[in-house]
Amino acid sequence: MGHPVMKVMLFMAACAALALHPGPAAADSSDAELAKKLSNPIANLISVPLQNNLDCCIGDRDAAKYTLNIQPVVPLSLTPDINLIVRTILPIVAEGSTRSGVGDRFGVGDITQSFFFSPAKANGLIWGVGPVFLWPIGASGIGSDKWAAGPTLVVLRQSGPVTIGVLANHLWSYAGASHADAVSATFVQPFVTYTYPNTTTISLNTETSYDWTHRAWTVPINVGISHIYSFGGQKVQLQFGGRAFAVSPNGPDLGVRFVTTFLFPK
Repeated sequence: MGHPVMKVMLFMAACAALALHPGPAAADSSDAELAKKLSNPIANLISVPLQNNLDCCIGDRDAAKYTLNIQPVVPLSLTPDINLIVRTILPIVAEGSTRSGVGDRFGVGDITQSFFFSPAKANGLIWGVGPVFLWPIGASGIGSDKWAAGPTLVVLRQSGPVTIGVLANHLWSYAGASHADAVSATFVQPFVTYTYPNTTTISLNTETSYDWTHRAWTVPINVGISHIYSFGGQKVQLQFGGRAFAVSPNGPDLGVRFVTTFLFPK
């Protein structure tokens, strides 16, 4: 993956220079409100994040792994009191050879889709709860080959410029290929963000997961900075960040992330 990975790294570094330049000292109130909504995973806002992740160094050969997560978020109004927020994650993965006898991998991963039922009007504490599903469309060696489902929830509070909360889910497999390992996985994402009046946002979170089947933790710690821009009338948030893996069995040590989020306010 040598040359493609280097190109991706250069592209992400160039985009980071733009994301780290916050522009004017203040933004209009609508943009400031958009930035705050983006800190809320179940905000009443249509958005399409394209999350680019480049991680290193994996396996015996210190291989690199690039993952593009396409993550549309679509809120639906079910009643005047209840919203349904549909969050979808479709990964596209490219990974170099991690050890002798294992070739490069490239393809689509399994889709994870969450459905949060949330009060339309929150007073203080914001929350959402519902089911999460794993759709096994992934390519060989990338997907799980298992159908899975379970509960998901998110709880957060926004006070002034600060947002603090946690998103969690658990997936159990219930069908799929007999040769594939069972899926029993817990995901917990505590997060905190601080949004400035000019829409620049600093974020800190972990995307902790525990694989109950293989008794393995994965704990990346992510730090990011983002800002909202307008390109020809299209609102876009650019985010650049880095991460270190506190725990990652046979996985990466470090990574960088660049996210382009297209916003479609109502």
